Amino acid sequence: MTKEEKNLLDSYEKGEWKSVKNLKTEINHYQKIAQATIRKDKRINIRIASKDLEEIQKKALEEGIPYQTLISSILHKYASGRSA
Repeated sequence: MTKEEKNLLDSYEKGEWKSVKNLKTEINHYQKIAQATIRKDKRINIRIASKDLEEIQKKALEEGIPYQTLISSILHKYASGRSA
């Protein structure tokens, strides 16, 4: 087993894993994210502060999505007027 696999197994055995509430809603949410990812047709390059990127990567990890997808989602919400 790799170190990561051992960590996952240890975490599971310690009872740290929780069942997902509203599983159907969660599946629908991530399906929409996946569909939006597939429709990407333009590429951009930006410069971003290291700290900002690290924080975005942490948040993406918490959400269980790639950080590029999170950035794209943030930009989409802003562009469509749905940003907080």
